Amino acid sequence: MFTGIIETLGAVKEIREEGTNLHFTIESGLSNELKIDQSVSHNGVCLTVVALDDTTHTVTAIQETLEKSNLQHLALGMKVNLERCMQMNGRLDGHIVQGHVDQTGVCVLREELDGSWEYRFKYDSSKGNVTVEKGSVCINGISLTVVNSAEDEFSVFIIPYTFEHTNLQEVNTGDTVNLEFDIIGKYVARLLHK
Repeated sequence: MFTGIIETLGAVKEIREEGTNLHFTIESGLSNELKIDQSVSHNGVCLTVVALDDTTHTVTAIQETLEKSNLQHLALGMKVNLERCMQMNGRLDGHIVQGHVDQTGVCVLREELDGSWEYRFKYDSSKGNVTVEKGSVCINGISLTVVNSAEDEFSVFIIPYTFEHTNLQEVNTGDTVNLEFDIIGKYVARLLHK
């Protein structure tokens, strides 16, 4: 369980194939605090730490994870949003995030405003996922508030702090992002379609 509040950015240092799996070695200031078997959100995908050294950690993504997320597009040097699982004795600053990507979306607008940025994302609504105005959505592991919600797209506005401390700074029109829709909204949508 995560909050969608990104702790730090990591950089992809190595990608190794093994069958249909990809092993990603990530360098970050957080790596030396991790332990083997720990769950860590990478761009919103919950992955298990399988190897460590002083400045890097390695995680494995299986084929299903690669097919349902943007991890398959990672390349050496790319930035990755990182968050450790939430502690039950702390504040929930974002929203409840499971680390299970529902689907990917495509950035169809990135507009710099005077002091903020607007991003608009399009997604395949036939998968049953929905957004609601002022509801929560998780983009690449970042808890954000939905604005301009439509059937198959929505916008978010980004403050400078979020822009500077997440990999949204590298997301441009045409890029693929990971989307995890609000868990409460998913349950309500499913009940209504029964």
